[in-house]
Amino acid sequence: MDRSRLNYVIDFILLILFLIVFITGLIKLPILKLHLVVPMQQMTMLHDVSGVLFGVFIIVHLILHWNWIKCMTKNIFKRDNKCKK
Repeated sequence: MDRSRLNYVIDFILLILFLIVFITGLIKLPILKLHLVVPMQQMTMLHDVSGVLFGVFIIVHLILHWNWIKCMTKNIFKRDNKCKK
């Protein structure tokens, strides 16, 4: 798998995991009273597991983009805007 396809897959997985964490977090809010409809034990498990997976994929995403992060940081703090590829 080439690098651009890998980045796309990782980013798509991050989107799905973010949506799961966000939606389950909203469902768990006591103010919305949605927790009365959905069993909280399963919702909490789904929320926690997807949150951990989200963190793992964020780390993978940062590793894949580390050279870009270094280059942009150098560009911000130095006048020389040239980065090695």
